[in-house]
Amino acid sequence: MTNSRISGFYKLSLDDRLDALAQNLNADVDSASRVTFGSLTAQEASQMVENVVATHNLPLGIGLNFKINGVDRFVPMAIEEPSVVAGVSFMAKLARAGGGFTATTSAPEMIGQIQILDLEDMDVAKKEIYENQEELLTIADGVDPILKKLGGGARDLEVHIIENSSIGAFLVVHLIYDVRDAMGANAVNTACEKLAPHLETITGGRVHLKILSNLSDRRMARARCVIPVDALKFDNYAGELVRDGIVEAYAFAEADPYRATTHNKGIMNGVDAVVIATGNDWRAIEAGAHAFAAQSGRYTSLSTWSKNEDGNLVGTLEMPMAVGIVGGATKVHPTAQAALKLMGVKTASELAEIIVSVGLAQNLAALRALATEGIQRGHMSLHARQVAIAAGAKGEQVEQVANKLVAEGVVRVDKAEEVIRELGI
Repeated sequence: MTNSRISGFYKLSLDDRLDALAQNLNADVDSASRVTFGSLTAQEASQMVENVVATHNLPLGIGLNFKINGVDRFVPMAIEEPSVVAGVSFMAKLARAGGGFTATTSAPEMIGQIQILDLEDMDVAKKEIYENQEELLTIADGVDPILKKLGGGARDLEVHIIENSSIGAFLVVHLIYDVRDAMGANAVNTACEKLAPHLETITGGRVHLKILSNLSDRRMARARCVIPVDALKFDNYAGELVRDGIVEAYAFAEADPYRATTHNKGIMNGVDAVVIATGNDWRAIEAGAHAFAAQSGRYTSLSTWSKNEDGNLVGTLEMPMAVGIVGGATKVHPTAQAALKLMGVKTASELAEIIVSVGLAQNLAALRALATEGIQRGHMSLHARQVAIAAGAKGEQVEQVANKLVAEGVVRVDKAEEVIRELGI
């Protein structure tokens, strides 16, 4: 069985880290000697987007210690921000003390929107659409026979009357479409376009926009963890003090949109890193998450934190999660393919459960730091390396300069240049 606990992983050389991953992977993953991640060539990139001249690389780290629904997972994370990978790995270690993360997903249903204008009677048109619902769903089902064979396809129609002061009232038809293990944009958009002329015939109106919605609130992912209060204590901070500080920090985010924005950005630090590593659409995930956070009419926290009757810390995260493991960049980008293989996911739902667990872990890392020693201590010690490199340090010099910056509590490029001169390097 895979064991995501690798002590001292960050101290190993790059080669030794790859070897350690290979030795700890599940037996069904082909890793005879080591795990290697493919690199996207400029030639491959030129087949993906227009006007390609090069590729742009991000660091790819591995989130460790994750136990999700009883299964250990290594989690590839593509991100440039220091402390995120270290933060989620340590919080996943704390969560293991309470059994790890439990995660669930709803059916992989996406929403396609079809706008109908120039209608004489909205209520009559709405009634006619519902009367022809079975026929319309059959037409939408025929768009992707392979998806239908896999158990996906059109599930339902919803008709909404939208009032607008600029152009007057119009209808919007929601096509509910099960996309299985795909993200689903192409299938849903194609189905909406297929339905357009039929809806015009039925209603006598004019179909305008036909497009997937990225507020995928029928395709939800949820994660939960319980952290024993004793696992929260460190240095001079008692576990109860840390727990209460985290709950109080959450309360700030729940109540205030200015704080909630930064709070949710911390969640997305973890979420986006996995979404990017697996070749999924991080922009769609971001848009859906923030829209969901504002559905009540007030922007608020995506996560919740409280203490249970045993005094332990309980965290939950619920958010839309439209990710896939087939189609798009997930099948074209070699690193995305390697990332999915490393995680050992077999369905898009499994991937979503991993991602939402990482988001909850990163949220806990940020709140724990804010509620105790402050966000800068851990973050700036890692950021100091980047500053040292920017100032001209190379190789072993980087750690020397970074350590001195942290020791003096000043992490700036000008200070790093001064340290380089002082050390004669």
